[in-house]
Amino acid sequence: MLKINEKIIPYNDGIRVIDLVETYKPGADLFIVNGYPVSPDTILADNDICCLIKRGESPTAAEMESLLVARHTPGIHQAVKEAAVGIMGLGGLGTIVAGALARIGIGKLILADFDVVEPSNLNRQQYFIAQIGMRKTKALKENLLQMNPYIVIKTVDSRLTEESIPEIFRGVDVLAECFDDPVMKAAALRAVLTNLPGIGYVGASGLAGYGDNNAIRTQKIRESVYIIGDGTSAAGPGYGLMAPRVGIAAHHQANQILRILLGKA
Repeated sequence: MLKINEKIIPYNDGIRVIDLVETYKPGADLFIVNGYPVSPDTILADNDICCLIKRGESPTAAEMESLLVARHTPGIHQAVKEAAVGIMGLGGLGTIVAGALARIGIGKLILADFDVVEPSNLNRQQYFIAQIGMRKTKALKENLLQMNPYIVIKTVDSRLTEESIPEIFRGVDVLAECFDDPVMKAAALRAVLTNLPGIGYVGASGLAGYGDNNAIRTQKIRESVYIIGDGTSAAGPGYGLMAPRVGIAAHHQANQILRILLGKA
């Protein structure tokens, strides 16, 4: 059996990628097998997954979802498509975490923030000048659906509290803590440990400035609870938050969320 652009066909010994092009995607000039680009002369194996792409051509709606995940490691998509992740805070960390999860095809995102986009956000947060003044929830949802229109997004336009967090995020598989405020970081962790036992939790602490890239670490502090950062570089006067280091930490968070969902944490 072979899977070619979401179609299941019989497998024949010695079949090459190029042998499929005329029937399944005339003019294709990009060939991906099991998540990796290959040459047209590549011989396929039984159970291979092959995507045939014609550069510059807009795919049909039916083709688009499979092509969005064509470069994923095989077996990943179905697992993440069935998952739900909550994101608390839609600033530098939250917007990047959300974007990474949207691009891997997460099934559902719950996005919570009470604020609006303002100019000083744009040095590290994934918004655009035209979105200044918009609710962050609305602006980010708009951006994420441009990346992947096949995910479900629920937005919560309110200031989170230790009491409201369990109610809003009950039922998610993993919760990402993306606050700037250390008081809210502590409150969120208390809320989860007390009221949401068993869910994955990925927080962040220590990512300001332009320090050593590799000082940003992922640490397991207890079962299902992980903290990302160097643990020391707090934002403050003379020590700002900037896109490169915030991005490193946020992608640590997103990858740790993926590992939890895949049972690899």
